[in-house]
Amino acid sequence: MTLVEALLFLVLIFLVGFVLYYYFRGSLGRVEISRPVESRLDEYLDRRFDAMIEEWSLVRRPEAQKFRDEKLADLSQDEKRMAELKGFEKNFGEHLTSMEERLEALEKQVIR
Repeated sequence: MTLVEALLFLVLIFLVGFVLYYYFRGSLGRVEISRPVESRLDEYLDRRFDAMIEEWSLVRRPEAQKFRDEKLADLSQDEKRMAELKGFEKNFGEHLTSMEERLEALEKQVIR
């Protein structure tokens, strides 16, 4: 191995090390290799979200809790409605199947 090759090899190792250091520096959580920048940004936002809300005075905690409580009540009502609709759909499907069977029986009687 010549001196030039050794220097190029060292520069290559240095560049790879620098890139790895750049992507992973300061990360405390899980950084995904396939998307390092996005995962680091997600991690940062997860850690700093409450502080950013308070710092920027976007919404106070009581207002956020009130909004959360109102929406949870709406969601539970919607879930009840969905359960009722699923029951109606099941009953309607059964009724429709029985009507189709009766129609087929009538068609067979008419054809004879």
